[in-house]
Amino acid sequence: MGKLEFALWDGFGKHEMSLSPVAADIYDQHLAEAQMAEELGYNSYYIIEHQNSHVGQITAPSVYLCAVAQRTSKIRIGVMIYQLPFYNPMRLAEEAAMLDHLSHGRLEFGTGIGVHEHEFIRWNLPFSERQKMSSEALDIIIKAWTQDEVTYDGEYWKFDEALPVPKPYQQPHPPVWVGAHSHASLEYAAKKNFHVSQNLDVDTVVAEKFEYFRKVWRECEHPGPMPRTFLMRVVHVAETDQIAREEAEPVMLASRNLGREGLANTRIGFKGLDDSPTARELSRVFQGMSTSYDFWIDNGLALIGSPETVTRKLKEQSELIGYDIFCANHRFGPMPLEQSTKSLKLFGQEVIPAFAG
Repeated sequence: MGKLEFALWDGFGKHEMSLSPVAADIYDQHLAEAQMAEELGYNSYYIIEHQNSHVGQITAPSVYLCAVAQRTSKIRIGVMIYQLPFYNPMRLAEEAAMLDHLSHGRLEFGTGIGVHEHEFIRWNLPFSERQKMSSEALDIIIKAWTQDEVTYDGEYWKFDEALPVPKPYQQPHPPVWVGAHSHASLEYAAKKNFHVSQNLDVDTVVAEKFEYFRKVWRECEHPGPMPRTFLMRVVHVAETDQIAREEAEPVMLASRNLGREGLANTRIGFKGLDDSPTARELSRVFQGMSTSYDFWIDNGLALIGSPETVTRKLKEQSELIGYDIFCANHRFGPMPLEQSTKSLKLFGQEVIPAFAG
């Protein structure tokens, strides 16, 4: 691990998207924030893909990031994560390669499988097979980026001398990230020499999982530097600790279930996690986040306070976990725009410089 890098997380929840009858108004606000983040010294900017969801409503992430690329010049951009089972992998490979060119080599390619069953049901996709689908899709994407032609006979996709263009701007391809929660996903990323990201587990669990990832990676005896690790957390910075809590606490407790009622009242309804050990732990975390501010704080899921307090907490957390990129989510739940913008600025002006040495 080298010098800590800082990223901005942008979620686009259903509540926020409903604040204007025209989605372009919301997009314009966020594009301005991406420009602001670049000016403030954030190293990278990330969005997340969800389909049929209240959680995030950037359903065409590459399209949106093309707009970000045209309004910025140096901040790296990425989707953390693309939901691979929802794509024809050959089309996604070409789409991402074109985005890499339009950003002049600034793309970070985040991959994952998705965790909510109702998102898959609505597109007639087999939720229980999403891991196998994702592995096959990523295999095809790497081939499309590195081979002149791709012939592939898989379980889910078949190609006969496909001729994917363009090849990525970055060679051999953009950095590949795996959103990894289960040990199987961590092992997969380690064996493939991919970077790993996290956003949901509590700090102690993230520390254990990242160390497990590094252990498996070392056992593989890959050449070159160790892949990087990424952690996203809710962040709210204000003038004092008291003001920060007063502004953040009601928003944090409302944020987990905001918009879920609309999905629950549909014919298919809201169908969440499976019954795996990883999913049961995430369900415990989600329950704690919905009921207790202290649960967020005590488990490192949110960093709330003055610039001095957030800087101290961030240093303690990074020493415990050992990550390369910290991604700050200032826009969460029904947080008023002026408060999230204040937090973004204070973090950029006073917290990031504290790690410059």
